[in-house]
Amino acid sequence: MKDSVIVLSGGMDSVTLLHDFADRIALAVTFDYGSNHNAREIECAAENCRRLGVEHLVIPLGFMGEYFASSLLSGADAIPEGNYDDENMRSTVVPFRNGIMLSVAAGLAETRGLKHVMLANHSGDHAIYPDCRRAFVDAMSRAIEEGTYDRISILAPYTDITKTDIARRGATIGVDYSLTYSCYKGGEKHCGRCGTCTERREAFRDAALQDPTVYSEA
Repeated sequence: MKDSVIVLSGGMDSVTLLHDFADRIALAVTFDYGSNHNAREIECAAENCRRLGVEHLVIPLGFMGEYFASSLLSGADAIPEGNYDDENMRSTVVPFRNGIMLSVAAGLAETRGLKHVMLANHSGDHAIYPDCRRAFVDAMSRAIEEGTYDRISILAPYTDITKTDIARRGATIGVDYSLTYSCYKGGEKHCGRCGTCTERREAFRDAALQDPTVYSEA
């Protein structure tokens, strides 16, 4: 039954979720909020939806890029390099990004008569991003339920698994990861050095999968 809208970035995690739950997803929404890598992500999100026959919307949230502070909104040179567990990666946090996007997606779900909003947060996000943690997702789901007539809820099935687990799952169901984009610098090729590139490489390595990503640095 098609009962869900998915927040689809175009990265590994949300594209895997899109394929994993394609039989339940009636609508995918990608938000254009001014990040360095938005354009590349949107291309990947659109192509995966096209291949699956899922309706895809791109909704502008330009005010975030204009008024919010984050290195993710400040150009490629502002993005720190290193692992996600490094303190300097906190600069990539976009304040309350998931809260804003989930709120809009909940409004879409209620408008379309859908029951759930799907989010592809995972355990590797938790240390850096407060709006990816289980406590936040559970609280936001309760708020959305209380604020909608049909008691719409959030489904976040990857909350307690790793990106490596997600990569394994995607490989099992045939996700083409060359049609995903992660790099926070937003270049033609993945830089291979920022936190998301490092995490992406490690996920394929630890899952014993061939990495289809083209990096600007080996």
